[in-house]
Amino acid sequence: MKIVCIIRYEIDPFQRDAFETYAETWGKVIPRCGGDLIGYFLPWQGTNYVGWGLIGFDDLAAYETYQQRLRQDGEGKRNFAFAQDKRFILKEERNFVEVVDGTFNLPALET
Repeated sequence: MKIVCIIRYEIDPFQRDAFETYAETWGKVIPRCGGDLIGYFLPWQGTNYVGWGLIGFDDLAAYETYQQRLRQDGEGKRNFAFAQDKRFILKEERNFVEVVDGTFNLPALET
């Protein structure tokens, strides 16, 4: 994995459970379509309206292939429709970052 797509969601805090269902569905769909799912994250402390999704790819070409597969995936289409119907996502933004070698997924040292 060389790049990570970081998706920041502004969600309706009164529909946190709907966002959780949405995220759980991506847990099946994203890997099937070629994304390396790092995880989805719900608000916990601090703001109650920001959620995150992190997905890794080897390069932007792999991301574009993933996007094509995602648009054709039946369960993915239903999940997009679920979000539009329930309107729990108020705003969504995507950023792509490059992984710095030697810094990703390092376990804590035993003390």
